[in-house]
Amino acid sequence: MEVKNITLKSMLIQKKTRARLKKNGFTLFEVIIAIGIVAIAILGLAQLFTYSVLNNSRSDRITNATFLAQQQIDTLRNMTGTELSNLTADPVDEQIDVNSDGTYDFRRITQVQAAGLFWDIRILVFSAEQIAVAKDTLIQNPSQYRVKADVRTIISR
Repeated sequence: MEVKNITLKSMLIQKKTRARLKKNGFTLFEVIIAIGIVAIAILGLAQLFTYSVLNNSRSDRITNATFLAQQQIDTLRNMTGTELSNLTADPVDEQIDVNSDGTYDFRRITQVQAAGLFWDIRILVFSAEQIAVAKDTLIQNPSQYRVKADVRTIISR
């Protein structure tokens, strides 16, 4: 009788152990589902990363364009009244290579209009894609051609 009790006890322990082992592990189906969920999350992060890089690049172009416009304003502020009056005849159109790699990066158009002892200054900076567009067209519709900087100021003498 005692031997039967021991074998029954050991059989019950073995069943409990097997049941516990089955509960502790993952099935192949659960692992595949988990990998799928992680893959979807990583794809979402990859898209977010790509969007972030593109947005950073766009911000860099706008910052450079704003700097170029401000640089031109500083140059104009150092000019005499006669020099400013000479610029009123025709807008100055420049193609600018920022990093000296032989490729134009920006197009800067400077308009100067005299108003007595004041000069109204407008500077438009476009990306290189707008180099082939006519100057007057860019001046009339800057937003249509994705102006990167449109800065206005007044200089007096």
